[in-house]
Amino acid sequence: MRGQVAVVGYGRTPYSRVKPGEPVLTVDEYIAWAAEMACQRAGMSLRDFDDQGLAVAHAEAAHTVNWSPATAENLGISPKILIRGDQGGASASAMLIRAAAMIHAGIVDRVLVVGADTPLTIPSPVPGLPLSPERTRGIYWDFQGPFGLMGATAQFALVAQRYRHQYGWDDKAMGKIAVNTRFHASLHPGAIYRKPFTLEEYLSSRVLTDPLRLLDCVPIVNGGLAFIVTSAKSARAITDKPAYLLGFGEANNYYHGSRAQPDITTTGFAKAAPEAFRMAGVTHKDIAAFEPYDDYPFVAMMTIEDWGFCKKGQGNAFAAERNLRFDGDFPLLTDGGQLSGGQPGGAIGGFQPLIEAVTQVRGEAGPLQVKDARFVASCGFGGIPYGRPGRSCVSLIFGAEA
Repeated sequence: MRGQVAVVGYGRTPYSRVKPGEPVLTVDEYIAWAAEMACQRAGMSLRDFDDQGLAVAHAEAAHTVNWSPATAENLGISPKILIRGDQGGASASAMLIRAAAMIHAGIVDRVLVVGADTPLTIPSPVPGLPLSPERTRGIYWDFQGPFGLMGATAQFALVAQRYRHQYGWDDKAMGKIAVNTRFHASLHPGAIYRKPFTLEEYLSSRVLTDPLRLLDCVPIVNGGLAFIVTSAKSARAITDKPAYLLGFGEANNYYHGSRAQPDITTTGFAKAAPEAFRMAGVTHKDIAAFEPYDDYPFVAMMTIEDWGFCKKGQGNAFAAERNLRFDGDFPLLTDGGQLSGGQPGGAIGGFQPLIEAVTQVRGEAGPLQVKDARFVASCGFGGIPYGRPGRSCVSLIFGAEA
């Protein structure tokens, strides 16, 4: 599968915090907008996906569900196949792998991958409570909801507490990641928060659920994203800058160690990342930029460890010792990440690191372009299962050459 498919176009709509005067769009409108942007960048039209493929990410909130056949109808296309992504923040990356398999098998030649969410403008019967299935029934309400774990911050704080107990904790290292994302966001026109803040401001931000602070938390936004993946042969005819998918790995419902008492400080990237490296035929030293899923700096730090850029428990020191800026020795979250760029619903945010990796490989990152970005890695990360840090973990490595 190495180098058999490539991303040839992408679209990321402006994000909205629904301030007065900003347009209020539906999920369907955001999807159409992002799809049109991706088609324009690739020099294609929506009709190029008749008898081809359409992949649709499942929006997280119940009132924003976008069914795949209805999305095809709204876009005015008649695809041969539909791919559904319902793995939270891993959906975009997982759908890329499914699309690659369909293309490799010769079933279709190209797939349009879309996702959008509008969590800030959809009414809820329980204000403030996410309506995703995992938070309305089953394990969540058996073991977490009754004890006050009403959102991701509280859930991840338990993982962070365990990490601190096992390996220690450095507030300044977490702050460095957060400050770095805001610096990159200040140079990115699509980021929702562009005013830089200092490490001192980070450390003085209030603690929400120990040890996670206000400036550790991702801002929720409305928005849509899309990308186009084709066979390598078609990609070379479409663009002179294909971003080839060189390697991937995926782990779902991963347990590290005992199933009865797993190590919750290790994610499924410990399994998925080595698979991606083996397929791509590259090493850690070849990666020019790293685009992890970053709903919290702590998650990005754990991902750095589990990808093998440093040993387990050394993520704090690694972040503290490295220059994380786009022109540094370990460029991290070069578009500002979701931490400062914004997260369009929990399920759709995973499009962003993938699209930023493609942008870097194609040399289209403008003032944030990493030098010699021949190989760039990104991640999809979705779901917060009971007693583990992530339900779906997908590792991707892109390259400028097949």
